Amino acid sequence: MIVVIDFGSQYNQLIARRVRELRVFCRIEPPGISMEALQKLNPEGIILSGGPSSIYEKGSPRMDPAVFDLGIPLLGICYGMQFMVYSLGGKVTRAQKREYGFALLNVKKGTGLFSDIPSKIQCWMSHGDSIESLPPGFELTASTENAPIAAAAKAEKRLYGLQFHPEVHHTPLGKKILKNFLFDICGCKPTWTMSSFARNMIKEIRGTIGDKKVILGLSGGVDSSVSAVLVQRAVGNNLTCIFVDNGLLRKNEAEDLKKALTEHLHIQIRFINAGRKFLSALRGVSDPEKKRKIIGRVFMEVFEAEAKKIPNAEFLAQGTLYPDVIESVSAFGGPTSVIKSHHNVGGLPRKMKLKLVEPLRYLFKDEVRILGKKLGLADEWIWRQPFPGPGLAIRIIGVITKNRLSILRKVDAILDEEIRGAGLYKKLWQSFAVLLPIKSVGIMGDQRTYENITAIRAVTSKDAMTADWAKLPNALLGAISNRIINEVRGVNRVVYDISSKPPSTIEWE
Repeated sequence: MIVVIDFGSQYNQLIARRVRELRVFCRIEPPGISMEALQKLNPEGIILSGGPSSIYEKGSPRMDPAVFDLGIPLLGICYGMQFMVYSLGGKVTRAQKREYGFALLNVKKGTGLFSDIPSKIQCWMSHGDSIESLPPGFELTASTENAPIAAAAKAEKRLYGLQFHPEVHHTPLGKKILKNFLFDICGCKPTWTMSSFARNMIKEIRGTIGDKKVILGLSGGVDSSVSAVLVQRAVGNNLTCIFVDNGLLRKNEAEDLKKALTEHLHIQIRFINAGRKFLSALRGVSDPEKKRKIIGRVFMEVFEAEAKKIPNAEFLAQGTLYPDVIESVSAFGGPTSVIKSHHNVGGLPRKMKLKLVEPLRYLFKDEVRILGKKLGLADEWIWRQPFPGPGLAIRIIGVITKNRLSILRKVDAILDEEIRGAGLYKKLWQSFAVLLPIKSVGIMGDQRTYENITAIRAVTSKDAMTADWAKLPNALLGAISNRIINEVRGVNRVVYDISSKPPSTIEWE
C-alpha cells in the first residue's frame, strides 16, 4: 500500500491512479491523520500531494511532522515538498517569477528517483512559491531555469521532493520517476490486480457480514451489479437486492432492467415502484443540492421499510466509487473542495438502521469494469454508461413535473438510439440530454412557437475526475437535432454542450 496525503491538489487523484496503474494499491488520506492510524495502514511509502496553498498562509494544510521520522519512504510533490522542506529546517519563499506549465528539468544526480532518467527532460510545473534553501542533509538533484531547487533528496532517510508534477501526462517520464520511487525506494511489488482485489474483498465481506442478511441497492449499472456479484460470492443467499423505480428513470428503463437483471444475475431481487413517493417529495423543488438530498432521504426510507420485511437484515451494500467519495466529502476531510453531493455518499448512513458495506469504495470506474470482466459479467453490463442515482431529476434544470419528465425521456431515447447507431456508445463516457428551464421562439409549420430547449452532452473520460467534450460528427449532431425537434412535441431548439471538466462538471446539476 502507498498512502497519498491530500494537501488539496487538483492532481492528487491522478497520483493514486498512476500508482495503481503500476499495480500497487494506493489510497488518499487527509493531512490530519494521526501517526498511529497511518502506521496501522502499514504503507510501504507515503506521497505528500501538491496543493493551492502557500506554506506561510494562515490555515494552510499541515500534518504531524513526525511523519518524517517514521522510517517510511516519503515523496513530497510541489506543496508536499515545500511542507517537507519547511518542517525540516529549510526555507520556502514567494517566487519572484511564478512557474506554470512546461519546463526543462536539468537532472544533476541520476540516482534514486532519477535512476535511468536522461539528464534533461520535460516536466510540468505549477507553483507560486519556491525553495530558497534545503534542510540539513538534503542534496540538490534537479533544477529548472526558474526553480534552482526543483528536486532534492536525503537518501539515507529515504526522503525525496519534487517541485514539479510527475503524475501528469505533461511530464512524459513522470511515470518512470514514480516507478523508481515505488519499486527501487519503497520496495513495492506489482501484485495488486483486480483478481487479487476480488479475492481479498470477498474474504473481507464474508468476515464483516458473517451469517447476517445484507441488502443491496441494485440500479442495473456496472457499479451496483459488480457489488452484487462480489457480495453474493461472499455470503450467497444471504444477499437480497432491491431495485427501486424512483419515477426518474429513462424511457422503458424499469421494464428492460427488470427483465435483464432477472435473466442474467440469478440473485434474489425485489422490485419496488416508489415513483409517486419521490415525485411528491420533489414537487416544486428546483435547487440541485436539495433535489439530491431529498432523493437520498426518500431512497433510504424505502430501503429501511423494505429492510424490516427481511429478518436479520443488518447490512446495506452500495456501489459507491472513489470519485463519488472524493467529490462528496473532500477526500475524507482533506482540504480538497467539495464539488457536489452524491446520492449514496455523505451523511446518509447516520440515519439508517443498517450498517454500510461499500466494496468498491476505493475503485475508479475503469477499475470496476475490469473487475466486472474478471467476475464474468456480460459486456452489456460492463459497458453501460454511468447513470446518476438521482436519475433525470438532475437532468431537468428547475422543477420536475410529469410533463417535463415525459419530454426529456423522449429526447434521451432519440439521442441514445442515434449514438448507438453511430457505433459510439462504448467510446463515450456519457451521452445524455438535459432539459433547460428556459424557452425560445421558433417557427414550425409557418407558425410561431415558444417551446423548450434541450442540451445534448457527450464526453470522453477515463474515470470521471476529468472529462473532455466529445467531438461528435456534424452529420450526427444534425440528425439528432432534426429528430428531436420533429418527433418530440414541446421542443423547438437543440444545443450542444462543448465544456470540459474542469471547469464544468459532467452532469449539469
